[in-house]
Amino acid sequence: MNTIQSIKTKVDGLDVHYYKAGQGEPLVVVHGGGGDARTWWHNIEALSENYTVYAPDLPGYGASQPLDGHYFIPELAGFVGSFSDNLGLDRFHLVGHSLGGGVALNYALESPHKIRKLVLVSSLCLGSEISLWIRLLSMPALIRSLGGLTLAVLRGVKWLVKAFLAQVEFIMPLSPSSVSIGGSVTTLKEQTLVLANRLSEVLMPTLLVWGAKDLIVPVRQAYAAAQVIPDCQLKVFQNRGHNVHRDEVKQFSHVLTGFLG
Repeated sequence: MNTIQSIKTKVDGLDVHYYKAGQGEPLVVVHGGGGDARTWWHNIEALSENYTVYAPDLPGYGASQPLDGHYFIPELAGFVGSFSDNLGLDRFHLVGHSLGGGVALNYALESPHKIRKLVLVSSLCLGSEISLWIRLLSMPALIRSLGGLTLAVLRGVKWLVKAFLAQVEFIMPLSPSSVSIGGSVTTLKEQTLVLANRLSEVLMPTLLVWGAKDLIVPVRQAYAAAQVIPDCQLKVFQNRGHNVHRDEVKQFSHVLTGFLG
């Protein structure tokens, strides 16, 4: 088992934290909006058997310093570029989950020469639809108006939903950074940044991984995207939801290793 290193560095003047493990071709993994790089912990352990895995905390998440101003997916994609440049990575595999998938897709479109292969897991930006829970709980004005007691109730609701509906795990955007990015990626109607009309420009080999029971981003977006991305494979876990990489660590690693080579 490869030791996972916890490392601090500077990226464009920001204090940034990331995890690193393994050896082999470089693989950068980008977390979703409901957590930080620790959500990849068991995946890092598994994938580091074949790759050098880098898992950064996005700015404002985990132990990384926040950005100034508002958070938008293109700005976070720019961070991925600066982070990889800081590490001296000329070309690398890129994996992103949920919000991180939208970030990874945006970066791959803008810097295709940097990406060997792309993996999007339950990704944003493939279509406009997203769950009502996320649309409501990602409204900054709503979140800021909630007191501590109300937030405790919401956390309790999350626990109940997870207890009785094992496939459901919705994102609770309660940190300042999560509130900011939540308000920039959704409205009360839909996702704000949809890249479906650019999917034909995704020329690197791409793998979409989804849970058929994803209640955050519907799997039909993956099926539609797979028909448009030129060199695309699709893996759907029939009995899983939004966090397939965490729910199926061994099988997820097997699928990625088979795709990345």
